[in-house]
Amino acid sequence: MLLAALFVAGGAAMAQNKDPKPVFEKQDDLIKGTFYYEDGNIRQEGTYKNGKLHGQWISYDQNGEKTAIAHYNKGEKEGKWFFWNGDRLTEVDYENSRIASVNKWKTEFH
Repeated sequence: MLLAALFVAGGAAMAQNKDPKPVFEKQDDLIKGTFYYEDGNIRQEGTYKNGKLHGQWISYDQNGEKTAIAHYNKGEKEGKWFFWNGDRLTEVDYENSRIASVNKWKTEFH
């Protein structure tokens, strides 16, 4: 899925633009990484364990609205991932780091 690929590639892409440097903080056996937009707003945040993505990762747009929530276990995709795009929500379920199912919803305003 394109959105999942963009989410995973986000960290590498950020190193190539003029966004501020990420901040890394030790939290017990995890390292929390926070990546920023040029204006200082948070772009993405999550944790690493032993150098691999681990736990929850959240991406935000420049207005601070969530665009994605992902879950990793020792670098492997797992569980429910959510992607917001305007009035659409996509849920992707991962099993063994592979897509098991995809559900999409559209919010209708009256």
